[in-house]
Amino acid sequence: MPSRDVVEAFAKRLETGDFIGAIEQFYTPEAATYENNAAPTVGRDKLVAKERGALAASREVKAVRIGPSLIEGDHVATRWTFSFTTAEGIIRTLDEIAWQTWRGDELVEERFYYDPKQLGR
Repeated sequence: MPSRDVVEAFAKRLETGDFIGAIEQFYTPEAATYENNAAPTVGRDKLVAKERGALAASREVKAVRIGPSLIEGDHVATRWTFSFTTAEGIIRTLDEIAWQTWRGDELVEERFYYDPKQLGR
């Protein structure tokens, strides 16, 4: 079960825009993430590469946590709003729920739930 301090430190990394640092610090080497029902991305190195690609596609990405992260045993649920600013200055916002499974203070699995139509608006 992750400590509240670790979950808060993870969230702060995202809120300050250090998405790569959050993956490198908190995810296990074999961690997996799932976008809705898509096949997982497995392995911290692949997760970092995927995140670098997502960040390169935007001029700016901002993360805002909505309310507290909820912790129950090894599971953490957090509601996020992500704002992506394109090179042309268009801002697209994504409202998302992140469902995480931790082993101690390390993240082993994360599932992102959101409506992909949000990004097309």
